Amino acid sequence: MVAVNPLWIDNLAVNAFNLRRSDSVLTMHSGAALSARSGIVPGTGGLSVSLSGSTIIVSTGIALVYYPGEGVFRAAMTSASSLTLTAAHATLPRIDLVYLRVWCNSVDGSGLNQADVVYLAGTASSTPTAPVPAGTQIYMPLATISVPASGGGSPTVSTAVRPYTVAPGGILPLQTSAPASPYVGQYYDDQTNLRRWNGSSWETLAKVETVGWTTPTLAANYTTGDLVTNGNAQGPIRYRKFTDRGTDYMEWDGGAQRTAGSQILNILQAALPAAFRPAARASLVIARNSSGITSGDFATVHSLKVDFNQDGTVSLVAHNAGLAETSWFSFRGIRYTLS
Repeated sequence: MVAVNPLWIDNLAVNAFNLRRSDSVLTMHSGAALSARSGIVPGTGGLSVSLSGSTIIVSTGIALVYYPGEGVFRAAMTSASSLTLTAAHATLPRIDLVYLRVWCNSVDGSGLNQADVVYLAGTASSTPTAPVPAGTQIYMPLATISVPASGGGSPTVSTAVRPYTVAPGGILPLQTSAPASPYVGQYYDDQTNLRRWNGSSWETLAKVETVGWTTPTLAANYTTGDLVTNGNAQGPIRYRKFTDRGTDYMEWDGGAQRTAGSQILNILQAALPAAFRPAARASLVIARNSSGITSGDFATVHSLKVDFNQDGTVSLVAHNAGLAETSWFSFRGIRYTLS
């Protein structure tokens, strides 16, 4: 049996190594036992990186920096840092790295025990990549700086490389890729969706989006609706795709007039794009005109069916021809799953 000294018990000696390993419980893991996730605390705006001429400015902020086998180093940068950007190459672009480094002599043999911000200029190249700090370094990237060749414009800062960390069970924000080695029930924000790991795949639970409408061109025998007369004033035919609780849906709106020809053919001038087609035909009953139908045909009022087909076509079908065929119809409120 192996015994260890836990925290917060009187008269037990605890060294820095024990404290760092115990601090791993405060943040999200990185997929292995005794691990932790490096990152900026989200929402604070801390450790931001900006440029003023050739001066790199890194603001105050706090972060957790994890090093395998050593645990979590907490770093609170209470003063802003200023660094000097290396001059641009004469003909080639370059990508530089700005990172937070923790110097711990017992780990890196540097002779220092401190935390600071480090600037590392990359190598100029026609296909530049960001540099990687060499040797044993406890660090966390904060930003990259793209430096064009001399005379090619101003350098630009990107913070896409910086990780974020949250307490266990929290939702990781602003992720460009899924977290590695996820646990069942883990959540993250991919900058568009809220995603959850179900043990075998990432589910989309909620979509943070404003989905615009597409107004298609109708076939020759159809006139899209307006807000006055056409389509019984339902507005123009339009559609959009959205995600709700992990499922993709199509939604339609508006109305149209049918002027001639068979109504079973595609009412659209062109089939819907592949991403907007259902996996199985979606058939619904829709509102339609009642005027022009003789007394013997009243059973056909509102009997109009619309088929949204797997090939991207949209067809109107009534139970018989002649007077039963529609002169106006409405797609307002239509919604169906694509899967």
